[in-house]
Amino acid sequence: MKIAFLHYHLKPGGVTTVIQQQMYAVKNDCEILVITGEPPKDDFPFKTIVIPEIGYDQPCHKPQPPVKTAQKIIKAISDHWPSGCDVLHVHNPLLAKNRLFLQILSTLSEKNIRLFLQIHDFAEDGRPWVYYKDSPYPSDCHYSVINSRDYDMLVKTGLKKTGLHLLLNMVTPFKLVPENKLADDFVLYPVRAIRRKNIGEAILLSLFFAKNQTLAITLPPNSPHDWNYYNIWKQFTAEKHLNVLFEASVSYDFKDLVKSAKQMITTSISEGFGFSYLEPWTAGQMLSGRRLDSIYNDFTSKKMVLDHLYDKILIPLAYIDHKLFFQKWKSCVMDNSAKFKILISDTAIDYAYENMTASQYIDFGILDEHFQQQVISYIQTDKNVKNRIMELNPFLSDFSQTPNNSKNNSEIINHNRLIVESEFSQSAYRKRLLSTWQKVIHQTVNHKIDKQILAREFLNLENFSLLKWSDSYV
Repeated sequence: MKIAFLHYHLKPGGVTTVIQQQMYAVKNDCEILVITGEPPKDDFPFKTIVIPEIGYDQPCHKPQPPVKTAQKIIKAISDHWPSGCDVLHVHNPLLAKNRLFLQILSTLSEKNIRLFLQIHDFAEDGRPWVYYKDSPYPSDCHYSVINSRDYDMLVKTGLKKTGLHLLLNMVTPFKLVPENKLADDFVLYPVRAIRRKNIGEAILLSLFFAKNQTLAITLPPNSPHDWNYYNIWKQFTAEKHLNVLFEASVSYDFKDLVKSAKQMITTSISEGFGFSYLEPWTAGQMLSGRRLDSIYNDFTSKKMVLDHLYDKILIPLAYIDHKLFFQKWKSCVMDNSAKFKILISDTAIDYAYENMTASQYIDFGILDEHFQQQVISYIQTDKNVKNRIMELNPFLSDFSQTPNNSKNNSEIINHNRLIVESEFSQSAYRKRLLSTWQKVIHQTVNHKIDKQILAREFLNLENFSLLKWSDSYV
């Protein structure tokens, strides 16, 4: 097969890593071409053609007509393969990082280029600033997603199962050097500290760690928007003298951090695929923290053991300024629904909030930084509050233990490691890719996405989090 990959850029990051994994997985089975808007910084082992017009929007540059850009893509393909490619595999096209991108894809489809669109992220999932407000999503082409939740949502929007594919990512096991073990006693959150990773909850968990254990967070965010909130947490932990090490990967080698940690945690409230649920086991580490239903079934269906994870941390409403919270929450719902042209009545919003708080408790992950800090301050300064939080959330006592030492946890680690190394291996991924591309080549589809249905699916008031949806752009 002749496979051309298309993406805005090849900068280091999650999507670029997936593209590279795909190419290495099939390099002995397929001819490969990469078309991108920006050249890779390092030597790239595959034939790459740069077409700047498919890169991110540049405010100072006058955009080229989409038809001309599509012609450049077709020429790049035909120059490399005179008979054309079998599949043009496009990554993450539904984020409006390039406002003309959908028109470019539409032109390519009209020219009989066989499109395969792999979705990693949706604008409807808390990213309204990269939403294509007025453009329909590409129709009559094959799509793929990286978790079952997104698959089920797109079926509801009108996509047919013959043209929609679940393509779970592969996992590269950690290769660790046993002797490089650090003396420091810490729990590791191996993450770039963006808002949806719920840094405040990791800090809350640290209040329940065993004595002298440090919470180590590996990387700072990239975007200026996330940096604002990141600095808020750095300042807060310094003022409260909390045992938190930010940017741990600057002070220590990452592999040493992974090998030496007492355990690894995740507190994220939103994930696409969920590498953080798979990678720790390959390092012989126990993973603790928050369970996300959106990806949980993808892993437990493979027989992984993850039932020790919690789904929420209950906080009494009395521990926050709940009247102010309701005002902010309602305003945030109305603001974001308007961005996606969804009508939600005041009555429906009020009803959803009443249901969410009927027990007089609220999930910590729904709060934003301001309210999370109120709770953490109470826990730190009042032993009765700390005990009450532990009564409501008994699993918090587990964080004071050293989980990797118990026989039961060692069995869980080994069990999950074997599943990850088998089910998410390069060999398994290669088979999934080749099988999916064959379907793209041989099955014609006629379908399209109803964007309103998709937006409503993501705008779920039952778990609408200020941390994810508030102040979504700066």
